[in-house]
Amino acid sequence: MSIITLTQHNFDEVIQNNDVVVVDFWAKWCGPCLAFSPVFEQISKHHEDVIFAKVDIDAEIALANDFNIRSIPFLMIFRREFAVFAEAGVQTATALDALVNDAKKIDLAKLRAQLQNEEE
Repeated sequence: MSIITLTQHNFDEVIQNNDVVVVDFWAKWCGPCLAFSPVFEQISKHHEDVIFAKVDIDAEIALANDFNIRSIPFLMIFRREFAVFAEAGVQTATALDALVNDAKKIDLAKLRAQLQNEEE
């Protein structure tokens, strides 16, 4: 599956309607972002069941602000609407592959229970 572009208009729909979504917040002028892009593309080809998406922070300022993005590249992984990973910096192919595999294995019932306990 190809990498999709997320915008303020389609972000919620994509996150809500897919099991695992990996999001790369980036900018065209960011050297580390450009260096990470081939890794992101490579790993996306290994996980056909996962949505890989990019958010251009210059084009989507409001969306970047919604997530308080202050440093890029910034990677987020969502599992059924839950943000299960969020970190700035370049990931290696091995690390990104492991993060995606870990996200797929998360027990959603346990995650919901844990979040509910934290709210109480």
